[in-house]
Amino acid sequence: MHFIETRGNDGTHPLKVTFSEAILSPIASYGGLYVPETLPELGTAFLEKHLGSGYKEMAKDILARFEVDIDEAVIDEALSLYDRFDDPSNPVPVVKVKDGLYVSELYHGPTRAFKDMALQPFGVVLSSIAQKRDENYLILAATSGDTGPAALETFKNRANVKVACMYPDGGTSDVQRLQMVTEDAPNLKVIGIRGNFDDAQSALKRLLASETFKAKLQEKHIKLSAANSVNFGRIIFQIMYHIHSYLELVRQGIIAVGDKVYLDVPSGNFGNVLGAYYALKMGLPVEKLIVASNENNILTELIQTGRYDMRGKSLIATTSPAMDILKSSNVERVLYDLYGAQRTRELMQQLDNEKYYELTPGELSVLQAYFCADFATAEEGRRYMKAAFENGYLMDPHTATCFKAYESCARENIPTIAYSTAEWTKFSPTIAEALTGEQGARDIDALKAIAETAGVTIPPMIEALFEKPIAQKTVIDKEKIEEEILTFI
Repeated sequence: MHFIETRGNDGTHPLKVTFSEAILSPIASYGGLYVPETLPELGTAFLEKHLGSGYKEMAKDILARFEVDIDEAVIDEALSLYDRFDDPSNPVPVVKVKDGLYVSELYHGPTRAFKDMALQPFGVVLSSIAQKRDENYLILAATSGDTGPAALETFKNRANVKVACMYPDGGTSDVQRLQMVTEDAPNLKVIGIRGNFDDAQSALKRLLASETFKAKLQEKHIKLSAANSVNFGRIIFQIMYHIHSYLELVRQGIIAVGDKVYLDVPSGNFGNVLGAYYALKMGLPVEKLIVASNENNILTELIQTGRYDMRGKSLIATTSPAMDILKSSNVERVLYDLYGAQRTRELMQQLDNEKYYELTPGELSVLQAYFCADFATAEEGRRYMKAAFENGYLMDPHTATCFKAYESCARENIPTIAYSTAEWTKFSPTIAEALTGEQGARDIDALKAIAETAGVTIPPMIEALFEKPIAQKTVIDKEKIEEEILTFI
């Protein structure tokens, strides 16, 4: 299978690239992204075939359907990292919260967030390709809190790879920050920036597209790639758990193969729900994709009105910080799939130049055939967290946004799978406030209070963070990012 470009071809990039080429150099012509030329069809036969399969077996079959140009031994090694999750036999549990609503828990990996599902195997794949080509790569990562820890975890001490990870100083939870700044592997650099996630992501995209920056790297015999979801190497692994979650409902007797479900996804950069969209287009029986947001509700506005309008908006720091994003990269891949390369290029150029675009009524109708959206305020999120806890379920503030969208978008007679993207340990002060009303608790105190109240154990990899020395102390102005990275390499 080959990959093509969301904004068309500029005459200098290849017309088509392989999977390995797309993940090594993820930015395409005109600053666009790579997408599969076609999607494999996974019909009823595929679902029935994997009712008795483990997660790794199903995932390997999906990679085979995409015809990725990766050696089988590398794929096996990459997928074996799911054995490090809490339950190797089922790395993604799907649990019932109430009648009609089930939560797919994506956070049972080493950094306790859903980014492990994609980045754990992705790190093996990219490092192996680099070694096979005898090339060295700088991997850029911009994080709103979860990508960073997962990228650092998967790439640390891997051959032929260095990582520069940018995060907004003060814009993550304390646990997320500690997961990054306590990493001490020599091939990792963590950079706090005085700005927000959109600043970090804009810097990443600018550097990925900068011929001058690439030339400076080339002088040191280093090539450039990215760990963010602009890279399809991330997205391909995010398709899989949506299919797995559907199969889990079949195994539990909730639905039969062929029955439709809603998929309810908390969304910031749109990669998670893009994986769900591709699963739908590949044949997964989905009634509609529900996009859940926080007060940075630009995605809700797009899906409800057809307007993507960043004019006059400032990023709001919320209690669900991994979703504090205004410019969602992966919306572009949906625009391409629905409207084609020329229209996508027009819309994205208008967004870059004017911070705004608007779909036609016909285009909006096509978008709304697949998506419904709503957002939850911080206060609403606290109420949902408290109500769920009183009914026996402990969840984080990102998952809570799904409960609002579920109420406004889903019909009761179709089961809904909501996605829990982070463990409660990542945002304990917010959850403690929701459960007890106590405000301003330190992370470690909130963790202990919740563990005692809920009768749960703090995972050792989280508890240990508070005793580890700070190894990464860089905090800079965003204008100095390139200089800092070049000094690192």
